[in-house]
Amino acid sequence: MAIIYQLDKRSGITYAYESTYTWDKEKKQSRCKRRLIGRVDPETKEIVPTDGRCKKRSPNIAEENSPKSAEEQIQELRSEIKELKQELTELKDLVNQILKK
Repeated sequence: MAIIYQLDKRSGITYAYESTYTWDKEKKQSRCKRRLIGRVDPETKEIVPTDGRCKKRSPNIAEENSPKSAEEQIQELRSEIKELKQELTELKDLVNQILKK
């Protein structure tokens, strides 16, 4: 097992991979399997863990918001719709007043 550093030329980011080698009996060749560990910080040269989809998995980073239940999300959206409808009626009344002048 070894750690391999590879530079992504498109983004300029260096990634660290855990590389393991196995022997392929049929082809009589060694094969390499890599697993992404994380990005390499350009300043400190430390490996910052990622989950492979550009999301950090570091314990130092707190989660932004705890996931809300579907019912809470529905209630928030309903209240937002109600506010927007009220604003729309106020704007329509204002437009009607301007057109009457």
